[in-house]
Amino acid sequence: MQSQRWIVMGIICATFIHILMPVEPFPIADKITSLPGQPQVSFQQFAGYITVDEKQNRALFYYFVEAESQPASKPLVLWLNGGPGCSSVGAGALLEHGPFKVRGDNLVRNEYNWNKEANMLYLESPAGVGFSYSANKSFYTYVNDEITARDNLIFLQRWFAKYPEYRAKDFLIAGESYAGHYVPQLAQLIIQSNLKINLKGIAVGNALLDFTIDFNSADEYKWSHGLISDDDYQFLTKSCNGSAEIIRKALNQEADTKCLVVYVRVNQQLAKTIDPYDVTGDVCLSTVKSQTDMLYEPLLSKFQTLLPLYSKPKALNQQEADKKELVCGEGITEKYLNRKDVQKALHAQLVGIKEWGLCRE
Repeated sequence: MQSQRWIVMGIICATFIHILMPVEPFPIADKITSLPGQPQVSFQQFAGYITVDEKQNRALFYYFVEAESQPASKPLVLWLNGGPGCSSVGAGALLEHGPFKVRGDNLVRNEYNWNKEANMLYLESPAGVGFSYSANKSFYTYVNDEITARDNLIFLQRWFAKYPEYRAKDFLIAGESYAGHYVPQLAQLIIQSNLKINLKGIAVGNALLDFTIDFNSADEYKWSHGLISDDDYQFLTKSCNGSAEIIRKALNQEADTKCLVVYVRVNQQLAKTIDPYDVTGDVCLSTVKSQTDMLYEPLLSKFQTLLPLYSKPKALNQQEADKKELVCGEGITEKYLNRKDVQKALHAQLVGIKEWGLCRE
């Protein structure tokens, strides 16, 4: 009896010791000590991989940022970028509403960061986007929205197992562009699965929902802003029934060749010199040649002697761009995330690719 009493006492003491010991609430291996060039902050950051398919060795990369203050009382927001194929870490976190933005070789605080009000979870999805990968490359040929939603759900299940403190929090899914598909499809799966995820709502900005509806006014918008010629506008709207119809037929492999050629030509020209999200804004050029030569080469044969008399449009160089909000943000961000010291700090790796890209097909 005496020995049993000592055993019970020992178990009780061991239990109290375990309770009193400090418990690391989050996975230490995924904790970011500091990102290269990062200013000092008080909130915690984590990044790493969650495997969603062991057989195909498929894993999704995430970047998690706690709220600046009182994270325990703030909701959790999952952010998904669109494209499809664009990175939530590069675009969502570093170009839009994460805690930092890239300026030169360093990071600066983003005054419009969402982690003022929420704990932000940025997910690079599907596999093949950003640092996320599939060792079985055939996955990239058949991945679709349904598979993406399923992988995202598996990711969430395993992420919450890794961060159980967040399972009961108010949870929201947000995104932009093609996330108009990703966000509601994931929300639907969560509801159907009956998983214990406290989903409170969804939010999608500039959502791509339906090609025919969403692109219905694209031609008129471009024409009314002087971005395409009268002839191209008339051809696209009268002969081709608009860009929305061209896209719909192209997706079904029914497109009229002439219409598709004009559509591609017009949009390729615009993509080189116009920011589709701000058609009157500055455009960042990787070199001075890329825009000025495009504007002037067609005129060289006729106006060779006159061109020196006129000043060419001023192209933003990198130093000037660093002072301008987001003008050259994409290139600077790609350069930053391709640095080995940055990848090491993020616990990220390049699998099957030579360099990190903001968007992939």
